[in-house]
Amino acid sequence: MKLHTLKPPQGSRTNRKRVGRGAGSGMGETSTRGHKGAKARSGYKHKRGFEGGQMPLHRRLPKIGFTNIFKQDYQVINLKDLARMDSGEITVDSLKAAGIIRSSRLPVKVLGGGAIDKPYTVKAAAFSKSAVSKIEAAGGKAEVTK
Repeated sequence: MKLHTLKPPQGSRTNRKRVGRGAGSGMGETSTRGHKGAKARSGYKHKRGFEGGQMPLHRRLPKIGFTNIFKQDYQVINLKDLARMDSGEITVDSLKAAGIIRSSRLPVKVLGGGAIDKPYTVKAAAFSKSAVSKIEAAGGKAEVTK
């Protein structure tokens, strides 16, 4: 086998379709668009989800539930994450500096997963009941900030 004898697999390379080049080409007159209708016209665009006039899937399916516009999203951290930090005051800025949270945009909620043995003063937007009890049991304080 030599480089000059290589050929692509049969059927993998085809000539592009040249439409509107006369009746003899097999793609003349209507240029493969068929007769009449929106798709035969220039400037045709269909809406997302359009199914040719059939009732679209997003309208056939039942609508359920609702979106609560008052929902508050939190960045959640567990007590085991706090255990990695030095004892003392823990704020959103110190958590960000330690790489425990990604950004200070969302408020932080502390959950009670894991255990701590050092006294921390934790300042966060929200705490779970178990987190508050574990922080206070270790001699620390949980302060809610806004």
